[in-house]
Amino acid sequence: MKRVFIKTVLASVALAAMGVAYAQEKTIKFANQNAVGHPIVQGMEKFKEIVEKQSGGKIKVNVFPGGALGSDQANVSAIQGGALEMASMNSGIFASQVKDFAVFDFPFMFASGKEADAVVDGAFGKKMHAKLEEKGLVGLGYYELGFRHMSNSKRPINKVADIDGLKLRVIPNPINVDWVKALGANPTPLPFPELYAALEQKAVDGQENPVATINGAKLYEVQKNLVLTGHQYNPQSVVISKKFWDTLSAAEKKIVSDAVAESSKFQRTTARALEAGTLEGLKKNGMAVTALPDSEMAILREKMKPVIAKHGEPIAATVAELQAELTKLRK
Repeated sequence: MKRVFIKTVLASVALAAMGVAYAQEKTIKFANQNAVGHPIVQGMEKFKEIVEKQSGGKIKVNVFPGGALGSDQANVSAIQGGALEMASMNSGIFASQVKDFAVFDFPFMFASGKEADAVVDGAFGKKMHAKLEEKGLVGLGYYELGFRHMSNSKRPINKVADIDGLKLRVIPNPINVDWVKALGANPTPLPFPELYAALEQKAVDGQENPVATINGAKLYEVQKNLVLTGHQYNPQSVVISKKFWDTLSAAEKKIVSDAVAESSKFQRTTARALEAGTLEGLKKNGMAVTALPDSEMAILREKMKPVIAKHGEPIAATVAELQAELTKLRK
């Protein structure tokens, strides 16, 4: 009888221990708008690999690419509410939460990816992410979406004037609406998951995105003209829900933070290594690729200046701080 009792007690202790272990296991849902195979998604998959290995499987990561969990705007709300743990999205999108983030959408702000790395990985990038915490978001690092280019189904773009009159899909935020207007085109703000259908149905004539995104979303099926403008560089903020973050132990936070740092380096290296091949692939898939001559690029930059001035005024201190960082890097 005593043995049965002891066995029962031991079994109860074992079950209780298992219950504690199960309670300690955590799952991270990690969302993004890009398709499987895109460098951003490859970065997310690297993050998953690192976290699950370093946590001994106690932290599981489920990657949701292709807008499977809704638009970026929907993901922000879900993260703030604790329904979604993580996402990677263009840093400029967070201007709806903290106005200073608009600086990341300024045309022609960064001259190269390497220059952008130095800014976002340094004091400026960390200071920007710190501003998100009071909004229920914790910024852990930055991936790279890259330099954006314009495509359309109407005509080749050989000069800035060719953009006039085109109906272009833009990221739903004010600065993108304004620079498209400045070029004489008609901006149509749309969430990314709606873009392909809008192009296919001719609701819009064109759009602008990095080559990896154009390729990943198969926009070459509905767009035949691509001009390499490089008019805007997008870092992507990797953010986690503060509600979820606060449930993690110090050791778990370190695993997640270190995994973002390691996966961001992997992601950027992968993105840059694949870019030339991706562009060739777009050509093979039927896209006619052009580049503006220097004289036309100068016109493009000039037309953007009033937009930068308008949107820079409300966040003048942040713009000055970023420009000071860039000046130091360019010496």
